[in-house]
Amino acid sequence: MQISHTKDTLSQIYLDALAIRNVVFIKEQQVPLEREVDAYEAETIHFVLYMDEGKRPAATVRLLPVDDKKIKVQRMAVLSDFRSMGLGSKVMDAAEEFAKEQGYETIMLGAQLTAKPFYEHLGYSAKGEVFLDAGIKHI
Repeated sequence: MQISHTKDTLSQIYLDALAIRNVVFIKEQQVPLEREVDAYEAETIHFVLYMDEGKRPAATVRLLPVDDKKIKVQRMAVLSDFRSMGLGSKVMDAAEEFAKEQGYETIMLGAQLTAKPFYEHLGYSAKGEVFLDAGIKHI
């Protein structure tokens, strides 16, 4: 297993992140392409977890800087063949470690309601009201 990250939207890492997001969000969850790929792509740091000595992209997440102290977790996805293997936690750990190393003090996110237990297990707590994002309930 290997985890790589990039801000380069022309890199293979970014293309692998998009491929995972295409399967999970666009195909599985029916999120419109124009909603999934947004204006923040070049501003975010994209992480991809690879299996098989870096050959098979399996999970992704991106971080969007909000300000000098806050960063937002977005687009966390694991391909169905790799779910229930703890890969989501591993890619999140890498993203959180990166954020801390860069001096961010607050990591926030909007989680799909079905993923709320996953994030709570990682130490996040729900705040605010349920809202719709791409037609999917989030907290």
